Amino acid sequence: MRKISILLGIITLTSFNSCAERVIVNREVESKNDGKILLGTQTLDQFRKEPFKTWFDEEYNRYQVDQTSLSQLKKEKLNSYNLVVFVGSWCEDSHREFPRLIKILETLKYNTAKMQIIAVNRKKESPSGEEGLYNITRVPTIIVKKYGKEIGRITEMPETGYLERDLLNILKKDNNSGLFK
Repeated sequence: MRKISILLGIITLTSFNSCAERVIVNREVESKNDGKILLGTQTLDQFRKEPFKTWFDEEYNRYQVDQTSLSQLKKEKLNSYNLVVFVGSWCEDSHREFPRLIKILETLKYNTAKMQIIAVNRKKESPSGEEGLYNITRVPTIIVKKYGKEIGRITEMPETGYLERDLLNILKKDNNSGLFK
């Protein structure tokens, strides 16, 4: 009887595993109006390959990180947060803000394994539908999460004009939310 239970357990696990959705990573598609675009879950390496490398490297190299905000981000422990970033490889705002974000994160030695990058088409759609879960209407959208819960987001462009300052404002708001008033 015990052998049958174990066998049924193995069959059940195998069935669930085979039904699991496979996520395609680093999908590139050809678009009539935009040429090659990225779609769905991406790794950072994709943005360092042509044709995306051109705009990514240009903005990454040009951007000067605000050092004051950077040191404060270290104190607020940005590394303890997860990020979900929606980008459009066809979008000028994404061309500007995404490389800046990566430069900030790399300067902070942020563990980019804690960041999920999702590329969308012009309709702000991804193959797996993550945009619906996060109500994405514009890109880029940078979502800051702690313990799986969204604590803030930056949509399209930072309110302060600097991503690092907006990130800092989100973290400070989260870190002060537990204080008695």
